[in-house]
Amino acid sequence: MFSAANSALSDLGHWPRWAVMWCVALAIYAACKWMTCQRGAAPNAPWWKQAGYLLAWPGMDADAFLNSSRAAPVPPGEWLFAAGKLALGLATLAVLRRLPQDQPLVVGWAGMLGIVFVLHFGLFHLLSCGWRSVRVNAEPLMDWPVAATSVSDFWGRRWNRAFRDLTHRFLFRPLTARLGARRALAAGFLTSGLVHDLAISLPAGGGYGGPTLFFVIQAAALLVERSRGGRAIGLGRGVRGWLFTFLVLFVPAPLLFHTPFLLNVVLPFLRAIGALP
Repeated sequence: MFSAANSALSDLGHWPRWAVMWCVALAIYAACKWMTCQRGAAPNAPWWKQAGYLLAWPGMDADAFLNSSRAAPVPPGEWLFAAGKLALGLATLAVLRRLPQDQPLVVGWAGMLGIVFVLHFGLFHLLSCGWRSVRVNAEPLMDWPVAATSVSDFWGRRWNRAFRDLTHRFLFRPLTARLGARRALAAGFLTSGLVHDLAISLPAGGGYGGPTLFFVIQAAALLVERSRGGRAIGLGRGVRGWLFTFLVLFVPAPLLFHTPFLLNVVLPFLRAIGALP
């Protein structure tokens, strides 16, 4: 898989690795977005809403976005909360120069955290507020991930609903009918890992297999959590569930965002946007 992808990207060899990463990520995103739009049942949706779904909303639930005619009012506090997260991300990027530059991994992780707050928690939440203010059903993609009390809760409801909607519709549901729920779940996480390897490891030129292994661990943890023993000791609820989820997510996180990605993609990108000298 990766050798073929490397050949396909050979013409981009003179590009910075961070630019290759964004190109790969945007290509995957555009393909997924078009697929959901084509499969959506909204032939009578106005042109502005279809254009908005394709170009100005990162979610993957075309039916909800295109068919909606009303949405709950957005309270002023939610606007402020979304703007605050965007500001926090920008502030994080602004102080990267003050971090010890002889610790590149620390700087890389901090910069990546800033980017996530700017985009996923800040900008995307503001887009959700904007669309809902004009009666379009565009629920926030993040729902307090830090409050997840189970691995299932984290991946199924709280973290990046766009990717969850996509994999649930096009992978989990079709595969469940053929393979059963457990195998379908494993196949879905394995596919997620391969996609992240394509978007992370390939541009970085290293760390191959790390993202895939990370998602295999997530699938294994979810199955343990749902097992009889896991339920008996409370892995899917309360404080124990929260601690288990925290460990499952953060201990293997360096497999997902590995050292080649931080050094070859994240840090050069931060320099390109002026966040680092």
